[in-house]
Amino acid sequence: MTLSNTGLAYFLDIDGTLVDFADSPGAVKLASTLPALVDALYESSGGAVALITGRSIADADRLFAKRRLPIAGQHGHERRSASGKVTWHQASPKALDPARHKLGVLVARHQQLLLEDKGLTLALHYRRAPNLASLAHRMMHAIQDSLGDQYCIHRGKCVVELAPAGRDKGRAIRAFMRESPFRGKPPVFIGDDVTDEHGFAMVNHLGGDSIKVGPGPTVAKWRLSSVSAVLAWLEHGKPHPQRCDAATNQRARARRGSSLEGDGPIPSVLRQSSPARERD
Repeated sequence: MTLSNTGLAYFLDIDGTLVDFADSPGAVKLASTLPALVDALYESSGGAVALITGRSIADADRLFAKRRLPIAGQHGHERRSASGKVTWHQASPKALDPARHKLGVLVARHQQLLLEDKGLTLALHYRRAPNLASLAHRMMHAIQDSLGDQYCIHRGKCVVELAPAGRDKGRAIRAFMRESPFRGKPPVFIGDDVTDEHGFAMVNHLGGDSIKVGPGPTVAKWRLSSVSAVLAWLEHGKPHPQRCDAATNQRARARRGSSLEGDGPIPSVLRQSSPARERD
């Protein structure tokens, strides 16, 4: 099955989408075929591939060292365009110094917790100690309360993150879609976590296709079961994404205040032989 001649714009989360989770962000293992697969997708789409991740740009570049891809890092708080221009949220990293100190004390006391300092954001991981989830969330919310509404909380899978307010993955995707080579192309976004819901909603709004990886309520139109299913679909076109059921979407819309939903026939992009071979 072939793609539309107009081509597509691809937006890809990393953790939980292109790579499986590990005990710490630095311990993830990329499938041996992944760098070449992403590179092939980049070439076949005319460069319209961007990573949309909670990782910092520097950290993502470490994983995908072959090519400096367009990327939105730290949930959109930093962004590198296809031309290579990097922009950052205007918040000062020093504003988080009191939070760094408090979280450092907490992690020293509970060494199974991991503090990831990304510069503009602070992520507290409890994957190695799920029993400390409540403590981690209470601490982060207390810190956010002390900082005021200029900062917000991002919840993820075994992680809670403090970040400046006013940025999210949906806004990052919208910024890319105003620029070449993304402009004018139908967007496709693949993600797995709560923070990806902003991206799903934006892509739906723009008339594209949103794909959630794994179970759970979502505003995404489609679903793939796992990281391995994502990689297989990108490389071979199978398994086909399955439509998210109406009840799941309704629950997600109720939680997120979104009126977007997915219905209708499966679009050709989701039944194609291989997104990475669009021009073959």
